[in-house]
Parts: sequence; C-alpha cells; structure tokens
Amino acid sequence: MRTPRRAARVAVLEPDGAVFMFRYDNDEVGVHWALPGGGMEPGETPGQAARRELREETGWDDIALDGTLLCRWEHDFTRAGVPVRQSEHIFLAAGPRRDPEGDLLAPHAEEGILRWRWWSPRELAGATEQLWPPRLPELLAGVRRNGPPVTPVDLGYVGNA
Repeated sequence: MRTPRRAARVAVLEPDGAVFMFRYDNDEVGVHWALPGGGMEPGETPGQAARRELREETGWDDIALDGTLLCRWEHDFTRAGVPVRQSEHIFLAAGPRRDPEGDLLAPHAEEGILRWRWWSPRELAGATEQLWPPRLPELLAGVRRNGPPVTPVDLGYVGNA
C-alpha cells in the first residue's frame, strides 16, 4: 500500500528553450532528472506549492507563475522510507539562465539533489538518463512550437522502468 502524496513542480524555461533540472539518484528508481518542486503542504494549492518549492530549491523568488499547467502525472517511489504514490502538477514559467542562489547545500543534500543544470532542447531530446516527468522533451517541444497547452496533458500513472 502506498501513501498518497501531492506535489507541484515548475519547468523554468529560458528564452532559448533550455529548462532547469536537478539530478537525483534514488535506490528505487535510480539516476533521474526532475524539475524543481516537491510535496504540497496542508492547505496549499498546487500553484502555491510550486512557488514555494521553486524558491526553497533555487533561491529564486522573482519567477512569475501565471498558473499555466504543462501536465499532470502520477508515479511511485519511496520517500524517507515511506512508499508513496505521488500525483504531480507541472507548471510552466519563464526565467533567465542562472545558477541557484543562496546557501542550498544542506537543503539539497536533505532532498537528495546531487547537482543541477540547464538542458537545451537538443540535450533533452538525446537524454540517456531518466527524465521526470516522462515525455518531457516532447511536451516542451510542443510548447516551443505551439505555445503553452490550453489544457494540461494528463500522463496518468507511469510505472517505474
């Protein structure tokens, strides 16, 4: 039995289409890259959680979220020894290419963040490590071609590879 967990993440896109991501290595799912974000606190909306998590993980407090959702998805993993089924909302935001700001070593270590980087569209398309959410290169290519989705893509439940 997995504990339900709600989360929100942000795809911060630079004008050239690069996206900011963190690298994790989890015993259950292995090496993977994920967008900034994490679990929702009681009483938070997905948008509020996305803003808070982005600020906590990057130190950026000037990224505007207009509420545009890229996608939703669910997946399983174990967090702090507890098996969870996480339901995520992935928001879109524009931002400049820059490094995270502030002293984030301890919070990153606590969350299992190993490193970060900006991924160009070409690098995303050729990624050999797992990307969260799945189909991220395809989803962001659609944003570049057609603009933000009118209705977020529902990826549904995605099992671990």
